[in-house]
Amino acid sequence: MLLNHEKQTGVYKYYAQLPLTARPLDLLYFLFFAMHLPATLLVDLQYIYPSRFVPSVLSGFLEFYVGMSRDPLIGGLFGAFGDNAHLAWFKTFIYLEGLFQVPVFVLGLLGLYRGSRKIYPLLALYGASSATTTLACLVTVLQTPILPASLAEGATLGITQQQCWLLLSSYVPFFVIPLLIAVDMAMRLSHLVQKAIEAEEDQKWK
Repeated sequence: MLLNHEKQTGVYKYYAQLPLTARPLDLLYFLFFAMHLPATLLVDLQYIYPSRFVPSVLSGFLEFYVGMSRDPLIGGLFGAFGDNAHLAWFKTFIYLEGLFQVPVFVLGLLGLYRGSRKIYPLLALYGASSATTTLACLVTVLQTPILPASLAEGATLGITQQQCWLLLSSYVPFFVIPLLIAVDMAMRLSHLVQKAIEAEEDQKWK
């Protein structure tokens, strides 16, 4: 059993030493962060920025997205569907995204590129946090009333079936990949902790 564990931890060490293109999971996480970072800075965080600092092209893109998808969260956040007091929880998530996730994206990109195992705890924390917050967003989308196109446009809250599928295709990857990151990093950390425990036990007998 000990030999099997040493083999597993050796595989993790070897995996971290490979170039990024030879580490498929790390490459997936790297590409996810590389895509998520500009999307967060240019779209999601518009809610935090003073309006005078937001270029018209970015605010225009946001209006186009809300008009196309009737996203009850992003659209609601910017007051497209009336009062947004009920979205206090989502506003909190936006600040969390800016204050916590953006630094994680930067550190994660650097750590994954270098194959650093020191980044594992931070990525595990990010994955668990992001999957949890996105799950709440998914549930909100699923609970939004589905209406015929003729009624959805004039409704305060309602989306068509096509808009529902569009929103799910947007939100689901941002739930699945962070969940995968959380599970994967937790497993890697478990192997490293077990290795440290065994090394400590070996020192006691010397």
